Amino acid sequence: MEQLLGKDTGGILRMKKKKNPVRWLFCRFLLCLVLLTGFFCGSRLAEKWNGSESLAAEGVDSIVRSGPGYFGEDGELHGVWISYLTWNSLPKEEQAFQAAVDQMFDHCKSWGMNAVFVHVRSHGDAMYPSDYAPWSKFASGIQGKSPGYDPLSYMIQSARARGLKFHAWFNPYRITGYQMTWDEVSADSPAKKWLTDGDTSNDRNVLQQDGSWYYNPSSEAVKQMVVGCVTEVLKKYDVDGIHFDDYFYPGVDDSLESRWFDYPEYQKSGSTKTAAQWRRDQVSDLVARVYRAVKAEKPSVTFGISPQGYFGNLRSDTKLFTDIDRWLTQDGYVDYIMPQLYWGFEAKTSDGKKAAFTFQENLNAWTSLVKKGHARLYLGLAMYRAGTDVKDYNEVSEWLTHEDIISRQVLAGRAGGVVSGYCFYSYESFLEQAAQKEKTHLLPLLKNNDR
Repeated sequence: MEQLLGKDTGGILRMKKKKNPVRWLFCRFLLCLVLLTGFFCGSRLAEKWNGSESLAAEGVDSIVRSGPGYFGEDGELHGVWISYLTWNSLPKEEQAFQAAVDQMFDHCKSWGMNAVFVHVRSHGDAMYPSDYAPWSKFASGIQGKSPGYDPLSYMIQSARARGLKFHAWFNPYRITGYQMTWDEVSADSPAKKWLTDGDTSNDRNVLQQDGSWYYNPSSEAVKQMVVGCVTEVLKKYDVDGIHFDDYFYPGVDDSLESRWFDYPEYQKSGSTKTAAQWRRDQVSDLVARVYRAVKAEKPSVTFGISPQGYFGNLRSDTKLFTDIDRWLTQDGYVDYIMPQLYWGFEAKTSDGKKAAFTFQENLNAWTSLVKKGHARLYLGLAMYRAGTDVKDYNEVSEWLTHEDIISRQVLAGRAGGVVSGYCFYSYESFLEQAAQKEKTHLLPLLKNNDR
């Protein structure tokens, strides 16, 4: 090589003096080849360094550290949430249930969806036969009563037949709430067992706050139970993802014994951190444990969370205690984040000023945060608000004056090049008359996937 090219341009000049045109052209070709190879290798390395491709060579990181804007082999996510309220409306008899599920997933497929996010644990219960939780009221009609078949198994089968990814949706702490009272909680529930077993040391695994019941997020037994439920589903069923939503801590007030929730556990812990940071640590500990359990059992399964969409709420010291800053800047917590951006573009505050939580403001904030780590960004969008009189402090609600809010939100997400997909709340909303005009604008974007 040194003989052909010389050590510098003088080598080429010397060849020129000898007037050997074939040799001269061959040298020029080799020089160009070397320069082009260096250019492309440098560009590829730069792409990796900038986070568009993982530098991890093996293990869990090679599967999940995909970088912002990564779409995966299935392209842009188009998901829909199917909540316990949908379960409640489904027939309980097996054949009728299966027919209703088939119709539901036919609808999802026809709308351009490629994934469903289905409640499998909404109130400390299970939509499947479980060793950790009683049968859900929403699966059988009565908590603790078996419907006589495995509805979750059929749901997954039906989704698979239509090419829909299936994400199992869990609420880790909630025991009671809308359409679920304490009297309806089964005697077989861990909540009632802990409170009635005569062992006072475990009574505080279950706490009441503002009339509702929750599992104590700081309890080691609770953390183990939740991880057990997740692992159980991974072992029994062919799911594509594990999904948590925005229900974590209720609102607390440490100055009032009636509302301080797990403050006694904080005091007992001896922690030097603030109570708020200690509580964030409890939630993050569970999140990290679930993440590790998922990757240990099925590394290809994704784990993500759909928190509230406004940073002002998420960073509060009196509720939720979801440490999104930790989860999105450190590995080992989530594969994706799916904030619920349920506001329009024109939302205002009560004094008529532009709100800090408009869709675009929220999108900008999440885009900036997710760029600091490796998690994907999906957007949760409020189809249930389409065509309704949402209180947004406009003279006439934005959701009544515009019929293309959701479609413009999808386009805004695509324009930034960071959002990896969308999930819509909820399934029933697509069937409501109020949403039909919005639906006509949205569905072409999902079906054609025009980026």
